[in-house]
Amino acid sequence: MKISRGAGKDPTRLIAGIAPSEYKVYDYLEQTAASTQTRDIAIEFVQKCKEYNLAKAEILNILNIRPSCEAALYPIIEDWDIRFSVEEGKEEEELGLLKTICQVLPPPPSVMESGEGIGVEEEDNPDEQQKKAVE
Repeated sequence: MKISRGAGKDPTRLIAGIAPSEYKVYDYLEQTAASTQTRDIAIEFVQKCKEYNLAKAEILNILNIRPSCEAALYPIIEDWDIRFSVEEGKEEEELGLLKTICQVLPPPPSVMESGEGIGVEEEDNPDEQQKKAVE
């Protein structure tokens, strides 16, 4: 008798011969920012990021994490201080990157949609705050 650890509780999942670990990965990815992105969105984002001279790994991390503020970009982009310093024009690049992220990438699935969080108001949503700050 096989023991399922919660990956295949849905009876429709018994049709395909897929390992329970693959279902767990799928269930996890449904809760991340990447779940709302399509191939077209990713391609458009990669094209728009060329002007910021980002490495492939940095672009991939931005796609996976979908940061919505400057502080979330610091650990993703190597040498942030040097590449996006306070020099003339660099600050505009930094804001441009954040604006590109907010415009091109869809917002991650909200906690309220999943039913896990109660009492999270729109004002507390960092994506909404970032959109207001960038505009």
